[in-house]
Amino acid sequence: MNFSSKLLENAVNEVAQLPGIGKRTALRMVLHLLKQPTTQTHQLATSLTKLVDDIKLCEKCHNISDVAVCEICATPSRNAEIICVVEDVRDVMAIENTSQFKGLYHVLGGKISPIEGIGPHNLTIDSLVEKVKGGTVKEVIFALSSTIEGDTTIFYIHKQVEKFNIKTSTIARGIAVGDELEYADEVTLGRSIINRIPFEKSF
Repeated sequence: MNFSSKLLENAVNEVAQLPGIGKRTALRMVLHLLKQPTTQTHQLATSLTKLVDDIKLCEKCHNISDVAVCEICATPSRNAEIICVVEDVRDVMAIENTSQFKGLYHVLGGKISPIEGIGPHNLTIDSLVEKVKGGTVKEVIFALSSTIEGDTTIFYIHKQVEKFNIKTSTIARGIAVGDELEYADEVTLGRSIINRIPFEKSF
């Protein structure tokens, strides 16, 4: 792809690094931005800069937040005895959209995947175990995708927390095996949370 401007080429190369964006799509997006009012493009650039510079991870659940403790963890009406373990922020958003879960979350930041070089130490499993060790948690719900990596992660965490004599459950398999939570419709995902089953019976 030949560019008449080095600035244009650099911008296209950066946008093309986004997931699912090829060079041609990146070029269309960059040219679209050039056609917009300068203030609009500056607002986009400012928003992205502030996102990178100012975003925080909740010190309690590791969800993305603007402040030290996210809105969910800071809400007194949430049931702190139930922790829903998810892979990332997209899963929190998906479950919250169902309006069926009133407990708290714990965001792992990924799944155990030896092929990708992701081990337990790369995730927030240790802080989850510390929460359970504190004695206030009565149930841990595993809401991870039904993949080999997801099941491996669930099994590993279960072995870490089973000694604390708490209830462990997994969302019902209304979610098809191999599916990602973020793509599940709200009704199916909501029912999966409500109809969760003990982890020991999920094999």
